[in-house]
Amino acid sequence: MKKIIALVLMLSFAPAINAQKGFKPLFDGKTTKGWHTYGKNSVGAAWKVEDGVLYFDPEAAKNGEGGDLVTNAEFENFHLKLDWKVAPNANSGIIFYINEDAEKYKNTYETGLEMQVLDNDGHPDGKITKHRAGDLYDLIQSKSEPVKQVGEWNTAEIISNKGKLTLILNGVVVVETVLWDADFKKRIAESKFATWPGFGTFKKGKIALQDHGNAVWYRNIRIKE
Repeated sequence: MKKIIALVLMLSFAPAINAQKGFKPLFDGKTTKGWHTYGKNSVGAAWKVEDGVLYFDPEAAKNGEGGDLVTNAEFENFHLKLDWKVAPNANSGIIFYINEDAEKYKNTYETGLEMQVLDNDGHPDGKITKHRAGDLYDLIQSKSEPVKQVGEWNTAEIISNKGKLTLILNGVVVVETVLWDADFKKRIAESKFATWPGFGTFKKGKIALQDHGNAVWYRNIRIKE
């Protein structure tokens, strides 16, 4: 009987184990090792780690301790997974393909693409098309909105492989597109980023969690290259 129970348990956990195969953590759940504030060598005190969760504290950021949190490493073809939740009325984002030439580009979003993280109902951006949770910010509207209630955890995935980009929110594919082709360049030309020469042009770059001045939580951050 014990052997049967053990086998059942092993089989039940197998999908979860297989799903994580090839992924490596970008966040160890205890420290901000592997990250820094954009344009700096350290992490601002507004980014706090508690109980395996990375939390942005907007009150602490008022002392100049905020800023977008950026990976030390760059990534080209990757599958990123993470969980996020926001406070009421909050805004943040997962930004990728960032070129950290901080003298040339003052902000992460001057080069990087963004998967929106948002309280759709409470934040003003929720009233703007292509600015809602799961959207490829200001470029492509989500096919659907499987985002959960404010305060609940969402699971986001960004898969970028040889120019094909897929955004997944809570297991649902919400955006599919091809990067850097003529159609993509047209999308940029019709967006708020039209006059930004570096935006969306880099095919390898860093990943950031955005400080938009609001409370936001991230956990289980992992990547497969």
